Amino acid sequence: MSSNLSALSPFELLADYERRSLEHVAGLPEQLDAPGLWRGVGYRVGSHRLASGFDEVREILPLPPITLVPGAQAWMLGVANVRGNLLPIVDLKQFLEGERTVLHESQRVLLVRQPGGDVAVLIDELFGQRSFVDAQQVEHAQADEDPLYQGRYQHFIDRSYRVDEHAWGIFSLDRLARTPEFRQAAG
Repeated sequence: MSSNLSALSPFELLADYERRSLEHVAGLPEQLDAPGLWRGVGYRVGSHRLASGFDEVREILPLPPITLVPGAQAWMLGVANVRGNLLPIVDLKQFLEGERTVLHESQRVLLVRQPGGDVAVLIDELFGQRSFVDAQQVEHAQADEDPLYQGRYQHFIDRSYRVDEHAWGIFSLDRLARTPEFRQAAG
C-alpha cells in the first residue's frame, strides 16, 4: 500500500486520508438514531431532574448580568443583553414551585425559542447530554405517584425515565413557552 501512496500527489494523499477517516466517523449526536433511544439536555430544577430535547434548547449560557424590570412577576428576574439582544430571564423554579433559585457563580440558563423572541430560563444545575432507552421508561400507572408529576410540573412533563435511583422527567420547554401565564410576565 505504501508504494501506492507514494505515487499520489500531496493533494491526492490528503484526499485519501480524508476519505478513509470519514469512513470511521461515529456521527453527531443528532445523526445517531436508534429505535427507542431519546437524547437531550439534562438539568436540575429544585429537586427535579429534567431533560429537554436538543430541538428545544437553542443554547446554554452562563447567567448574564440582569437588569430588573419593575412591575414584572416575581419569577421574571429581569432582562439581559445577550450579543445585542434583550432577553427575558425567567427563574424556572420560582415559576413552577414558587421558590426562588439560589444564585451561584456557575449558574446556567437555557435559551428557549418562543413566539416573539427567545427567553432565557434559569436552572439550578446542568448535567449535559442525557440518553434514555425505552427499557428505562416509567410505566404511566407508576408515574402518577412520582414527585416529578406533582404540582405545576405535571403540565410540562411528557414521560419519565428511571436510571439507577434517579427519575428523569422529559420536560417540554416548547409547551412552557406557549403557556399564557408564562408569556404574560408583566405583573
